[in-house]
Order: sequence, then structure tokens, then C-alpha cells
Amino acid sequence: MYYKINKNSRRKEEGKLSYEWTRNHMTILNKIRMKNLAKKPLSGYKIGLCLHVTKETAVLAMAIKDLGGQIVMCSANPLSIQDNIAAFLTSEGIDTFAKRGETQEEYRKYIQAVLKFKPDIIIDDGGELHISAHKNRSRGIIGGAEETTSGVYRLKMLESKKQLKYPIVAVNNALTKHLFDNRYGTGQSTMDGIIRTTGLLMAGKQIVVCGYGWVGKGVAARARGLGGNVTITEVDPIKALEANMDGFNITQLIDIASTGDIFITCTGQTQVIAEKHIKRMKDGAILANAGHFDVEIDVNYLISEGGNPKEVRPYIDCFYMEGGKRLFLIAKGRVVNLVGADGHPPEVMALSFSNQLLSILFLSRNHQTLESKIYDVPKEIDLEVANSALGALKIKIDKLTNIQRSYIGS
Repeated sequence: MYYKINKNSRRKEEGKLSYEWTRNHMTILNKIRMKNLAKKPLSGYKIGLCLHVTKETAVLAMAIKDLGGQIVMCSANPLSIQDNIAAFLTSEGIDTFAKRGETQEEYRKYIQAVLKFKPDIIIDDGGELHISAHKNRSRGIIGGAEETTSGVYRLKMLESKKQLKYPIVAVNNALTKHLFDNRYGTGQSTMDGIIRTTGLLMAGKQIVVCGYGWVGKGVAARARGLGGNVTITEVDPIKALEANMDGFNITQLIDIASTGDIFITCTGQTQVIAEKHIKRMKDGAILANAGHFDVEIDVNYLISEGGNPKEVRPYIDCFYMEGGKRLFLIAKGRVVNLVGADGHPPEVMALSFSNQLLSILFLSRNHQTLESKIYDVPKEIDLEVANSALGALKIKIDKLTNIQRSYIGS
């Protein structure tokens, strides 16, 4: 048996109201839905979703359903699930294999439940569903899309080994995704998650941001905007130089470990904050992760040295290290913006999920001519999303004149 979220009326109604509030702030996605509603272009297609079960995801799922798609979904993270949204989606006929705080065993089982549905198209956030589909040698999948940097990296490894079994659209590579979702969305929601869980003032804190990719840029900017003294650590010389010219302090993590108040990992790499760094940290240091997987902070070392932690606030574990030093881990090292807060704001997720929806439509129309490789989001989709976003904001921009077009092409 699999788990279906409780259908009690109070929780379902809470989810419905949250969904409706969010839908009203995702006007771009609604425009795409209305544009395609009459034709029901996804009729006959089964869509498997492995996304964070949030109010924003509900807007995407309902749009897919309204366009004729049959959906089953699970969560991309055991701690990011909003139970009222799962209840609402279940009441709308969308089988939702998710409950907040699910065990690793349940998490894996729910992914398998989605694959048993035999989806035609897979939409993933992190690559777990895609990887499982390949390991299970699932048949009948005509294409998929991937939302995250980490997931795209994993799938590129399959492609490099010529093991990719179906075409995948790298939604993360769309300009209207990573320039806004990763930077503004993750930037704001990461600091939101840290503030909600800790209740602390950010102004004056020594905040260390590990990684200066699009996520790191956003987190660093928002941390500085809140008054934090921000230091960047990097392994890429170009990104380090960029951070320096953006006005941030740059140093090696080992050199800032002893003075940092809050450490935030934003890299997608493993053991970014390792034993050697943890040993140097001061009493009361706070550790948080904004990357997709819970591997960036060496939680195993914290447990081996500090034993079983004590939960001092919801989603804050205190580890008592040698000598009485206390280190605080937020959200068990999982993605802090979705565990400690509500994830990205709906306005920015409207951009990402518009790319997702248009990519699903692209795959449904073109899968027979696509090879089993990773594709960028077609430029026309990127531009459609950008123009729709400007329209929703009632912003008008200039256009090239005929003379200018001739000049630039001469």
C-alpha cells in the first residue's frame, strides 16, 4: 500500500485557499493555460511529477490537468511538503504520494509509485525520478524536463556515457529560469528560511556564503541587504573575481571558519563544510544549506562528534561538540528555503513553471523527432515567458526599428 495524504475537509480547504491565493500571483502561467485550454493538447498523456509539493507546484499541476494531462506526483524532498496542498491535489483527482517528514524509505517508495503509473513525460527537480527511471529501465517515456542545476549535471553524466534513454529539456538552463528563480527566488527564500527558523537579526552578523553561482549571488545579495557582513568562498577563479568586484569579501573557508556566525552552502557539491572547517567554528555558529541535496554539510561528522542532537527550535538541531562548543544545524542540512519557509515566491515560480509547462507541450509535439539527449529550452519559449512576464507587470519596452535591424545585421 502507498500513502495518500489525509483528506480531512479542513486541511483540504486550507490547501484550496492557499492554491487560489498563489494562482492569482502567477498570471503568466494562467495566460499560457488559457491560451491552450480549448485544444486540451495534453489529452492522452500521463505526466509524472517529482517536485516540491508546494502551493506554486499546485498551480502547475492544475494547469497540466486542465490541459488534459493525467498526473501522478511525489515530492522532490521529504521535508518540503505542504500537507494542505497534498490534500487539495488529492481531492482534485491528482494522486499525490507525499507527506511532510516522510522517511527515506517512503521517499523512495513514492518515487517508485510514480514510475508504476508508467508516465509518458517526467518532470523532475533534482534528477531522482529520472535516475530511478533509468535504473528501473522504465519503458514508454517519450521525454522529460529537469528543473535544477544539480539534476542537469547528473543527467549530463548519463548523456556523456550514452546512457540517456529519452530527450530531456533542461529547464534550469532557460534564462527566464536561472537568472530569476535561482537568484531572486532562492536568494529571498533562503534568508526567509533562516530568519523564520532562528528568529535572529541578520544585521551585523558575519555571514559566509559558500559558492557564487546564481544561487550564491542571490543569497549573498539578500544577506547584504539585511545588513549582514558577507564573505564569499569559491573554487572557481572567475566567480571569485566576480564576487570581489561585486564588493564582497573573498577568502578560503578554512580562514573564515573561526569567525563566521552563519554559514550557507550554495554549491551542489559534497562536503563543502567538512570536518576541518567544523573543528574551527566558534560556539554558536549556525549551518544552513541552500543546495538541492543534503550533502554539502558533513552532517555525519557532526553526529559522530556531537552525538544525537537536541532540537532547540523547530528545524534547528544543536550539536554539543568537544569542549562544550555548540553548533546549530538548520533543517538537518536539507534545503533551508523549503524546510524552514515556503520556498520561492509565486511571482518567480511563475517564470520557472511557465518554462516547465511550455516544455511539456514542446515534448508532446516534437518527441518523435528528438534524440535521447539534453536540450536547452527553445529560445522562442524563453522569449514567450519573458514577454508574458512583462505583460503581466504592465511594462512596455522599445522595439528595434527596421533601420536598426538592418544595421545590426550588416
